[in-house]
Amino acid sequence: MAENENGTDRSEEATPERVRKSKEKGQVARSKELATASVLISAAVALLVFGDRLGYELSVMMKRSFTFERTALFDPEQMWLHLSVSFTGLAVPMFTILLMLFVVSILGSSLLGGILFSTKAMMPKWSRMSPAAGLKRMLGMQAWVELLKSILKVLVVVGMVWWILGVTFERILHLSVMSLPGSVFEALDMIGWMFTVLCCSLLVIVAVDVPYQIHKHSEELKMTKQEVKDEYRNSEGKPEVKQRIRQLQYEASQRKMMGDVPDADVIVTNPTHYSVALKYDQNGDRAPYVVAKGVDFMALKIREVGREYEVPIMQSPPLCRAIYHTTEINGEVPEELFVAVAQILAYLYQLEQFRKGRSGRPKALPDELPIPEAFQYKD
Repeated sequence: MAENENGTDRSEEATPERVRKSKEKGQVARSKELATASVLISAAVALLVFGDRLGYELSVMMKRSFTFERTALFDPEQMWLHLSVSFTGLAVPMFTILLMLFVVSILGSSLLGGILFSTKAMMPKWSRMSPAAGLKRMLGMQAWVELLKSILKVLVVVGMVWWILGVTFERILHLSVMSLPGSVFEALDMIGWMFTVLCCSLLVIVAVDVPYQIHKHSEELKMTKQEVKDEYRNSEGKPEVKQRIRQLQYEASQRKMMGDVPDADVIVTNPTHYSVALKYDQNGDRAPYVVAKGVDFMALKIREVGREYEVPIMQSPPLCRAIYHTTEINGEVPEELFVAVAQILAYLYQLEQFRKGRSGRPKALPDELPIPEAFQYKD
């Protein structure tokens, strides 16, 4: 219970950062049984596929080795020529089999855990040379698991051999009455299939070992609650990281805000310190809302963008300050300021109609718009 209260028990799943660091150290789930079974099964398949060619080349080599002229015994050049010709025929099937086993040995080892190169895993560790640590490994849980796997492998292999001999017993006896070379080829074929079936029996061990290795690796990577807190504090929890994240978020929001200024219907200014860009969709169901706002340098940038895209700019310090302090970006203007905003939008609409020759010159806006006392802010 004390361990649970203090958060020292490893009950938390590994974080992505913990998994990444373990991979850098070369600590991933591996199954030696999977790699061994892959190589053995591939060797059995290779012998079945290339066995005929290999047997034929061996027979040719043996025949050539025992049927040569007597004079060749006394000619060293003939001896070397005989050896080169004999082994040239074996080179192709042997090289193909060995290349296949080399590739499978790499792939079989990487089927669980992937292909990973880690220089840290190759560095010597003095702790491994400690007699106490070695004794602990010999008597630890992992040693008992390996012992059980070894016993299981013996039982599976012995049981499979017993079953194979029982199935093929009559064929084995029949070899004694067959003539050469048919009995030899029959025996080789039987041995090839016996070896293949025997190697495939190791898949039983693989089916047990792979889930165990995955579970074991997952348990080894588990963290305590305190370790999770420390990792968070050392990464995202660092003040400089938080500051950098806030800075990036602020810059992204500012870029988006400035991109919305050209769509504004009007920019209300202080005119020196504040700027507020408003938009009103007559066909929508929203009240006038703020698409951009800023002070000092940002207010100047809003006005510059507005002039570039010919957005009307109106000076109304009380209204500008009121909207700036009470409304966030993309927020609707408070109901108490509807009348003042409506007067500005109506004036701009009438001014646009006058420029198009559809109406007379609109009356100028009053010097003071109706701003409630609760919404009047000072610079």
